[in-house]
Amino acid sequence: MFDKIRVVLVNTSHPGNIGGAARAMKNMGLSQLVLVDPERFPDPEAVSRASGADDILANARVVATLEEALADCVLVLGTSARDRRIPWPVVDPREAADKLLDQLEGPAAGPVALVFGREHSGLTSEELQRCRYHVHIPSDPEFSSLNLATAVQVLSYEVRMQSLKRQGLSTSFQKPEAVAEDEPPVTAEQMELFYQHLQQVMVEIGFLDPQQPKKLMSRLRRLYERGQPNQVEMNILRGILTETQKAIGVQAAGARRS
Repeated sequence: MFDKIRVVLVNTSHPGNIGGAARAMKNMGLSQLVLVDPERFPDPEAVSRASGADDILANARVVATLEEALADCVLVLGTSARDRRIPWPVVDPREAADKLLDQLEGPAAGPVALVFGREHSGLTSEELQRCRYHVHIPSDPEFSSLNLATAVQVLSYEVRMQSLKRQGLSTSFQKPEAVAEDEPPVTAEQMELFYQHLQQVMVEIGFLDPQQPKKLMSRLRRLYERGQPNQVEMNILRGILTETQKAIGVQAAGARRS
């Protein structure tokens, strides 16, 4: 179905933006790129910015006019950041994705297009009148200008998200299942021996005053109970404490000799 979604870039001036748009499309599973009278294409910078989406660029169709790009499309949506004098149906990116998918899933399925204008001036009023809907990305009014490739990314993302939802597929990141621990957990007795060892070392290094312990051990108990160490991890912790005591003994012996 995504093969019928056409991304149309009109009179793009910077080839890097073409490459960035191709990358955004490939990220989201779109592949049909049409370039209307680009100023520089093909261009090495487009390939560089595509970051591996070379197939999108290689298969991109270059045409002279917007009319040619849209000739066989049954639904066209054009991006616009400006208010127009003539009232026109305006949708946000999510609504735009739904409009495209409704068309593709309906009885009159056919090629559909998302049209993006020039970097500095967007689409002209005449070009926008060729679009059934205008798409407005609700960016911050204080800084509403979006990079062309970013705008393509936003629309492509919404198309993919809405498609996944319609298929009943999860759109959230699936955490890998936890690897089963081969080592058994420590026993309550082992934890108590560890706490005694830990307290002893902290006193020896001067970190804990046994006359004024405050709530240090209680807080450390809570910390290690949350961690739920296994046998191997406990051996590591006890080993660190033992080596610390050895280091303290070496330093003390050296101090006595001097």
